[in-house]
Amino acid sequence: MTAGAILIAGRPGDRPKAARDANHGALMRRPSTTKFRTVGSRDAILDVDSELKTGSLAPSELPPRSLEAGIGAEVRRLRKSLDLTMAELAASSGISAGMLSKIENGAISPSLATLDSLAKALNVPISRLFAETEERRDCSFVKAGTGVRIDRRGTKAGHLYDLLGHSLSGEIGVEPYLITLSEDALPYTNFRHAGVEFLYMLSGKVRYRHADCSYVMEPGDALFFDAAARHGPEELIEKPMRYLSIIIYPRQRE
Repeated sequence: MTAGAILIAGRPGDRPKAARDANHGALMRRPSTTKFRTVGSRDAILDVDSELKTGSLAPSELPPRSLEAGIGAEVRRLRKSLDLTMAELAASSGISAGMLSKIENGAISPSLATLDSLAKALNVPISRLFAETEERRDCSFVKAGTGVRIDRRGTKAGHLYDLLGHSLSGEIGVEPYLITLSEDALPYTNFRHAGVEFLYMLSGKVRYRHADCSYVMEPGDALFFDAAARHGPEELIEKPMRYLSIIIYPRQRE
């Protein structure tokens, strides 16, 4: 095994109990909190806590968001959608950049007069600033073959990127790409950026380098790594090739 690699393998009995309890590998019940009663010969579920859960370790309880945090997130989203800097919005709304920063970070509760000034500067009704406090979750749907072609480093060397969706808000950015390396593609191992990256090989064959290790990837193989280290396709063994790349990174706040 190469240095720095983690191999996940073993017999079924070696897996954690949570994984062994999975129903077809995706959904599981939480038997410790499920309550039953007997109705004839059938068991009826009494407790809504027995609903099917995913196999993920992500917390099921979402942290509550304050009114101030919701308003701040919406102000920041609207400002960025208009390609305004914090200084520009502060000047047009008649407040200081320091106060705007506190509003966007949910650190203060702005007055109605301040919110009205911000809404006018953003050209939206004041009620729009409360949108993030409502029950709303982002969703991105892309039909097959309609991903947005993105120009990135390496595209001149036959690396084609199709963006399959993106996270619209929140503190974490997620970018899923379908990457195609054409017949005229050239190796490139100097990609480097913040966050982590997940690769899933769909077709072709490539030797992929991450830091001082390299991995031969074929259809069905996966690679997950810290993207701060230099990485990229080192040897294009079978072309053309396609793989899924998902980049996850913390958003930068201005």
